[in-house]
Amino acid sequence: MNTNEQPHILIIDGMALLFRSFFATSAMGHFFPNDDGVPTNGVQGFLRHTMTAASIFKPTHLAVCWDMGAHTFRNDLYDGYKANRPAPPEELVPQFDMVREASALMGWKNYGEKGMEADDLIGSMITHWEGKAEITVVSGDRDLLQLLRPGVNIALIKKGYSEYDIYTEARFHEEYGITPLQYIDKKAFTGDAADGYPGVKGIGPKTALMFIKKYGSVDGVLGALDELTPARRKRVEEGMEMLKLSRKLAEIHCHLDVDTSLEEITIPAYDEQTEQTLEQQGYSLVIRHANSLGVKN
Repeated sequence: MNTNEQPHILIIDGMALLFRSFFATSAMGHFFPNDDGVPTNGVQGFLRHTMTAASIFKPTHLAVCWDMGAHTFRNDLYDGYKANRPAPPEELVPQFDMVREASALMGWKNYGEKGMEADDLIGSMITHWEGKAEITVVSGDRDLLQLLRPGVNIALIKKGYSEYDIYTEARFHEEYGITPLQYIDKKAFTGDAADGYPGVKGIGPKTALMFIKKYGSVDGVLGALDELTPARRKRVEEGMEMLKLSRKLAEIHCHLDVDTSLEEITIPAYDEQTEQTLEQQGYSLVIRHANSLGVKN
């Protein structure tokens, strides 16, 4: 890295990669058990995915953010938050701890905070490093688009380990016609079926986007109820409480303390010792993948 270049931090949404990797192989009945019979398909997939992302985006630094248990402050706001999600498959459960250990043995720094989601840590890291580093976030979660700003790219997982749908702030604005922060207000109206909150019943994505383009925000729409058609006004008035709650649920919390230095998240070399440790853990697919990427020092 040239001294006049900014550092480039790759932030990995750990659970997004773990789940995706697990289901990609479990669908075919492949769990890659280790010598103790414990499945490793999600863990090995996560490691391979992260290594590939590092080879594509060529960061100087890397951090992995994790959800820490199912209960967060959003559940305190709304009982139904993510309540519709099924329990994880039994083959995945032991891999939750294993994947953090595997990430650490690669020399990658893990972050997680009780009561918060990985999204909140990612948002806080972006706020913390804004202007001091270029940042690329790898995730499957479009909610993170609200975090776009100059110097920040969101790389949404598309297919396999190497295909990404990459958003910049300029692309987002061109596509949606609103700012990334206004995406939160749009979601307040539409809700999020995957996260289990409804927004305003009867208001779809097109109407929500039109509202935000015209009135700027949830508050802007509420201040202009007289201008809405009678049917839309009725829907918004009846769904007012859930609208305001949905706005809180949709917003990523960006002000957690990020107690780390750039030195701590420098990407270490993948060397003989790392390879030996992976071998001991039975992660042969990762070793093969590292060799195919040519990352060994």
